[in-house]
Amino acid sequence: FEGIDLLAASPRERRALRGKRIAMILQDPKYSLDPVMSIGRQIVETLRTHEKVSKAEARDRALAMLEAVQIRDPARVFDLHPHEVSGGMGQRAMIAMMLIAGPEMMIADEPTSALDVTVQLDVLGILDRLVSERGMGLIFISHDLRLVSSFCDRVIVMYAGKVVEQLKASELGRAQHPYTGGLLNCMP
Repeated sequence: FEGIDLLAASPRERRALRGKRIAMILQDPKYSLDPVMSIGRQIVETLRTHEKVSKAEARDRALAMLEAVQIRDPARVFDLHPHEVSGGMGQRAMIAMMLIAGPEMMIADEPTSALDVTVQLDVLGILDRLVSERGMGLIFISHDLRLVSSFCDRVIVMYAGKVVEQLKASELGRAQHPYTGGLLNCMP
């Protein structure tokens, strides 16, 4: 990552990158958010881990970030715990938490697969808008090639931990590798 060998980096170097320069959104916010901390406290903690800001400034920025991910009543949601919000709202809160420190690269690992289709589209729209506005890179991990073809510019297909094919998303229908073909053929 920008000249840093992540595999050879020390734990301290990786920690400095994690959250601040590289952030990750996981599949299901139920398992990613801390169930005993309010959503707002988790976002504030993320920001204050990476930047020296007052509690008041961190709260203001967290509320603004909740608004940026289209949460209707940020002040109310700030004080809620993860079990008190829907899956879609939890995923939006997770996106807010991952973006609060201003990363340069976002890794989204199946960020919508635990959500219903209409909420998926909303979350993807939010993610796309924020990535574009902030000029950051996005690595989108998914087995849903229909989603990948409509959301991504380039596709890298991996099988057994190895890259087997790289192509433009618009050329996915012309994929050559049998595994990619199998993924395409299993789509309804």
